[in-house]
Amino acid sequence: MIRVTLPAHLRTIAKVSGEVTLELDGEVTPRAIVDALEAQYPALRGTIRDRSTKRRRAFVRFYACSEDISHDPDDTPLPHEIVEGKEPFMIVGAMSGG
Repeated sequence: MIRVTLPAHLRTIAKVSGEVTLELDGEVTPRAIVDALEAQYPALRGTIRDRSTKRRRAFVRFYACSEDISHDPDDTPLPHEIVEGKEPFMIVGAMSGG
C-alpha cells in the first residue's frame, strides 16, 4: 500500500480528506503513482501533470522520504520506505512570489 499526501486544493478536487492510499503492481515510481492517482481520482487529470505531455507541472513538487525528487526521471524507483507504506509520497504545491 502506497500512502500519498496531496495539497489541500488537490484533496478538494479529488473529494478526499487526509492521506490517500494506492495499491500498485510492479515497480513503484513517481509515474506509476500519478498514473494510479489519475485512474482512481479522474478529477485530478491535468492538475499534477500536463494532460498531453504527462510532464509534471512547474509548481508541483514530489517528495520521497523528505527529499525533493521533482527533477529525477519519472521512472526512478522510489525508496523502500515509500513502497512499504512507512513513509508517504508527498505531492506539494510549490510557493513563489516575493
